[in-house]
Amino acid sequence: MGRVADKVVLVTGAGSGIGRASAKLLAAEGATVIVTDVNRAGGLETVQQIGGRARFEEQDTSKEADWKRIIDDILAREGRLNGIVNNAGIAGPFPSTFEDESLDQWRRILSINVEGVFLGCKHGVPALRSSGGGSIVNLSSLAAFLGTPDLSAYGASKGAVRQFTKTVAMDCARKGYKVRCNSVHPGIIMTPMGESILPSEKARERTRQRVPVGHFGTPEDIAYGVLYLISDESRFMTGAELVIDGGMNAV
Repeated sequence: MGRVADKVVLVTGAGSGIGRASAKLLAAEGATVIVTDVNRAGGLETVQQIGGRARFEEQDTSKEADWKRIIDDILAREGRLNGIVNNAGIAGPFPSTFEDESLDQWRRILSINVEGVFLGCKHGVPALRSSGGGSIVNLSSLAAFLGTPDLSAYGASKGAVRQFTKTVAMDCARKGYKVRCNSVHPGIIMTPMGESILPSEKARERTRQRVPVGHFGTPEDIAYGVLYLISDESRFMTGAELVIDGGMNAV
């Protein structure tokens, strides 16, 4: 305990899955965690599971006004912001090929998965700077490295997050902001989103055979990577890609 002691960390999309696991682990390691999500019930449940080191704020990460409100509120109440985990994201219906995907669906996925990350960095970096520096972790995906014919917009969005992370990292480094920015790339993780992509046991078994370690990941597997990147243990890392996928990207 204590790897992120006294840090104030914002975790978006923390009402379930990887966001919830990350928020709980960060709090267990000493951070004060601001849990945000559009899912109020899920976010409040996360806070309840954590206990006294967390509070919930409802947030639509695709809305700039929500970002301004959340960041201003954190600085007013906690007095500083030391880390941001841009985790909120959606996959959309499965399968969704580029020929069948509607423009509205494409825009909705990118508005949350890409614009949400952009807004988090745009409004988060000044807050981190004013707090003496900090770390941003952007949740991308194994899909950023591979073609995703059945998840067209999702794959494109995660590729954009991967590249944008490097842009933010280099810009902050060159300007001496003391703000690091790295991306995490989960493989197949058994969350509500992951289960929706693999709706049948037959599909899961077929996909499981493609994972070199022989099993799917859990949200906690990703949370430990997030913890490392938020902590000062990773102080020499920025613009990097942390792939946590059971070996799939190495095949």
